[in-house]
Amino acid sequence: MKLSTKGRYAVTAMVDLASYHSKLPISLAAIATRQEISLSYLEQLFGKLRRAGLVRSVRGPGGGYLLGHESDAIRVSDIILAVDEPIRATRCKHGSPAGCRPDKGRCITHDLWEELSNHIHLFLNTVSLADVCERRVLGMSGKLYQENTVIKTDVEPSTNDAKPTADIVKLKQVLE
Repeated sequence: MKLSTKGRYAVTAMVDLASYHSKLPISLAAIATRQEISLSYLEQLFGKLRRAGLVRSVRGPGGGYLLGHESDAIRVSDIILAVDEPIRATRCKHGSPAGCRPDKGRCITHDLWEELSNHIHLFLNTVSLADVCERRVLGMSGKLYQENTVIKTDVEPSTNDAKPTADIVKLKQVLE
């Protein structure tokens, strides 16, 4: 199952908005620049997010968007569903008795994929925007990245000034 750009970009933009959250509105242009997302695409997504009550718009000079609720009250599943992104792994239309096969029957793995969809939805419903912003959702790849990132100090020969740089240490192959 692959989440489309609509859902990914909506979550990314909301995390950006929550990260820079203050009493002042944040412009979509600022989010678009920071996250390298098309401004016109963000405008479409934020229209849907506004209608769902997840963001509030402020018009006029200095206008932009504010979160509609505190970041710990906004669930990732709410964001994805607000932009009409289905959370499912089956090809069948959700709630329809007809299956995905040409004869309208259900495939033999339908229940497996349906349950996977349910688990994905349940997981995303437990993760708040605040959880993502505060990096409380750190999967295995994030843990490996943290464990294997070494901060070293490079010295520029011309000035003898030490400058910290991040150097990623390659992970050892598990199977050699």
